[in-house]
Amino acid sequence: MVYYIMTKIFFITGTDTNVGKTIVSCALLKIANDYGYNTVGYKPIATSNVNDKFNSDISLLSHYSSVKLNYNIINPFSFQQCTAPNIASCIEKVKISLDKISSNLNIITNLANFIIIEGAGGWLTPIDDNYNYSDWVISQKLSVIMVVKIKLGCINHSLLTNLAIKTHKLNLIGWIANCGVSDIPFKIEYINTIKHKLSAPLIGIIPKLTGSEQHKPHIASNFLEKNLIL
Repeated sequence: MVYYIMTKIFFITGTDTNVGKTIVSCALLKIANDYGYNTVGYKPIATSNVNDKFNSDISLLSHYSSVKLNYNIINPFSFQQCTAPNIASCIEKVKISLDKISSNLNIITNLANFIIIEGAGGWLTPIDDNYNYSDWVISQKLSVIMVVKIKLGCINHSLLTNLAIKTHKLNLIGWIANCGVSDIPFKIEYINTIKHKLSAPLIGIIPKLTGSEQHKPHIASNFLEKNLIL
């Protein structure tokens, strides 16, 4: 039983879109749940809601959060368009407010002591003509976990993302290798090269997962080093 824990907040970024940020976010929440934290998964900006009443990523984050909050708290900005937030925002005529994202985080911080914030796309994803998503992360001085989808090009993508994070003196807690792509040669070589190049530790290697989307984070949590995040 946990009696007192300092609040932990991690921002989950990726080397690209569709690299496994949601699976990783939920796996981290699952681990924290097991250790008695009050957890919330927060995704301020979500796109690709064309066929869903609710975004599937938000539903999964809510499922793995021990503190259940209203949808509009854990996802203040939701768009139907399957594109970058700045474009979706322009098309749907809904301005993304950094103040709103911050105020919702303040609400969540008062209710939970382990918060996972899932980003959108990669590190420099734009939210309007003036700001990238990373500008908000920098303003909040958040600790970052990077998800790397292991495939051709991932070395360059991970090193560039790491450089951008370090340039702004943020703490890169570590990185996670997602090997969900099958039949990709040189996976181990890619991972070892990134390990050699980055000072941030490797939190875990997630293999290709089978089963339902709801159960995949449960499986993925078994491959992550708990001592690096708790």
